[in-house]
Amino acid sequence: MRLDGFGIFVNDMKTMVHFYRDVLGFEIQEEDDASNVYLKKDGTLFLLFRRSDFEKMTKQRFAYTNGINGHYEIALSVDNYDSVDETYNAVLAKGAVSVMPPTTEEWGQRTCYIADPEGNLIEISSFVKEV
Repeated sequence: MRLDGFGIFVNDMKTMVHFYRDVLGFEIQEEDDASNVYLKKDGTLFLLFRRSDFEKMTKQRFAYTNGINGHYEIALSVDNYDSVDETYNAVLAKGAVSVMPPTTEEWGQRTCYIADPEGNLIEISSFVKEV
């Protein structure tokens, strides 16, 4: 087996496509109102699948977390410490929700956390101090 990509199950497809495409710069691969929407970031496939459509397909109901949740994170890296701060400020200006402002951790990583519109955690970080 090989990792082909990953996905998340969403309530509001248009809002989530807008966020990942327009705020984080993911490339959309199809129409933004489909039952499932494929996006790409740096060659990695990222799928948004409408929860109600997935449940219909599998003939099962699933439990979903509401609000900011800590089940997993999507990790995005940037070039250096300054880029962490710049990217954090840029995505907040476009509507991302702050979870943790840029902080330099004791292990040498500058990191911050935001949440997408449905509460999924996204880390933006770098281990490089200077350009």
